[in-house]
Amino acid sequence: MGTISEKIFSRAAGKEAKANDFVLADVDYAMAHDGTSVLAVNAFKEMEMEKVWDPSRIVVPFDHIAPANNETSAILQREIREWVKEQGIPNFYEVGEGICHQVLPENGFALPGKLVVGADSHSCTYGAFGAFATGVGATDMAEIFASGKLWFKVPESFRMTVEGSLRKGVYAKDLTLYLIGKTGIAGATYKAVEFYGQAISELTVAGRMTLCNMAIEMGAKTGIVPPDEKTFEFLKNRAAAPYEPVYADPDAVYMEEFAYDAGDIEPQVACPHQVDNVKPVGEVEGTHVDQVFIGTCTNGRLEDLEVAAAILKGKKVAVRTIVIPASRTTLLAAIENGTMETLLRAGVTLATPGCGPCLGAHQGVLGEGEVCVSTANRNFRGRMGKGGFIYLASPATAAASALTGEITDPRTV
Repeated sequence: MGTISEKIFSRAAGKEAKANDFVLADVDYAMAHDGTSVLAVNAFKEMEMEKVWDPSRIVVPFDHIAPANNETSAILQREIREWVKEQGIPNFYEVGEGICHQVLPENGFALPGKLVVGADSHSCTYGAFGAFATGVGATDMAEIFASGKLWFKVPESFRMTVEGSLRKGVYAKDLTLYLIGKTGIAGATYKAVEFYGQAISELTVAGRMTLCNMAIEMGAKTGIVPPDEKTFEFLKNRAAAPYEPVYADPDAVYMEEFAYDAGDIEPQVACPHQVDNVKPVGEVEGTHVDQVFIGTCTNGRLEDLEVAAAILKGKKVAVRTIVIPASRTTLLAAIENGTMETLLRAGVTLATPGCGPCLGAHQGVLGEGEVCVSTANRNFRGRMGKGGFIYLASPATAAASALTGEITDPRTV
């Protein structure tokens, strides 16, 4: 009678695990980026540990403040590079390789049935591949670095079913914001959310990553899409290890079940300053915009850039528009198929693959009172600069708004 989470934890703990059990589980892959690896390594050293449990299963990407924005960041990053070399960790991804939540799937570390833990809250992205993936604090990551294990409380599960097909002009981001608006920012606290239904099956792998990426924004411990042929095709010649897909039993017990109709969803916008402050784009259309940001671990993938390019092709943006591909691989693909040329000719600013201004560190921080339409996952007060106002939207809505200088329904352009 197991859910996907219960089955994955049963394997990882080596014994039957049910919701609300506390288990000591073996972690398959562990990730810490430039922002959190510093704290994790300091805690690792304070534990007087000398060697990590398995260098091949630790992944360290530099993405959050990459390239370094000041001397302090540069020194901290240098120290992590030295530690990675000392530990013999092969899976180190330098500045420019991309965002951790894009780099891990691209390199085959996000696998069905695996327990993948990252020192970043949006590590739940990897649930798009049928993994149990979640974020932890830096001291917890230090314990994983040392032993390869961590205590977990097995979460209760929600089942969300979305039947029907998304309408034209409505994307995975709109579906995601809609579900968060219905659930609330704390509505799924410490739950594992399993996604089912025609609309979920029809999502691309990139769309599923968008959906699972923002599971944390409804409070969830993780979001999971059961693996299917799309998953297996993506992982072909990419998987870093053998894997065994895990599926919920027909009689699995869920704390709650929810059903939605994809046909009811239109383009959505999450208004300042909470992610669940979601409204149809028509209710905020016409709001003045100072900046548009297309990128991040939520919507910086190739299909996101292609959607934006299709809207901007042959036109010019009316406001400053920053585009940051999620990875070097994404950037190269966008160059090769002409997407990046279209965007640059439209007047966008291209920045190094990475997180960019999402966390308010550099490459597009907002000034006091400025409004940004962003494809990111959070719009909290101060997130992209003190005094800024962030409206979360799909790449299509972001691109349409870049054209007009105000929040615009992409179906009208």
